[in-house]
Amino acid sequence: MNNVATRTPILELTNLSKTFANKVIFKNINLQVMKNDILSIVGPSGVGKTTLLRTILGLEPVDSGSFKFAGQVFDPTDHSQNQIGIVFQDYRLFPNLNVLENITLAPIQAQKQTPAAAVQQADRLLEFLKLTPQRKLYPFQLSGGQKQRVAIARALILEPQILCYDEPTSALDSSNKWQVANLLRQFQKQGMTQLVVTHDDQFAQKISSDIFQMG
Repeated sequence: MNNVATRTPILELTNLSKTFANKVIFKNINLQVMKNDILSIVGPSGVGKTTLLRTILGLEPVDSGSFKFAGQVFDPTDHSQNQIGIVFQDYRLFPNLNVLENITLAPIQAQKQTPAAAVQQADRLLEFLKLTPQRKLYPFQLSGGQKQRVAIARALILEPQILCYDEPTSALDSSNKWQVANLLRQFQKQGMTQLVVTHDDQFAQKISSDIFQMG
């Protein structure tokens, strides 16, 4: 009997190409993201890492190529199909909403959850991410690390199958960077597939199941 676990691709990119204003951003990208893995996309600035991530999220169209999710062809620009969450580099928290409101806005408005159910789920995430004391604070009152954890909670509450991060360490000091690394490892142990865009090779080596080099 073979006890070796089979690694199954949850996301497959085939021959993706993207140009902008006659400039080739990337060409014929082939990539598999395995279920429960942390895959890092690395490379110097300007090679198209974030643009590739934006195409996966359906925020940018590709010129050619195809996507598969769990073995089925899908169109990332059809957001009704999308099961991929994102933590943006600049976090993109709503400045006029407190931490709890930032986290519960999407499940209430987009998923039509009741406010009580969304708050209950948000409070569990806040406790896990050690943010309960900041529950009613506004983004301007938070540190960079706290803002990032709020952005992670906001993505997790929608229960994505894959969680993506765009340059998650760019605004963090060394201590916070390794706290983020430990957090990603915790998510992996809980079964979360993660896709990380980073220029930080040391961070990528620390966290990754696999690394995809661009440029």
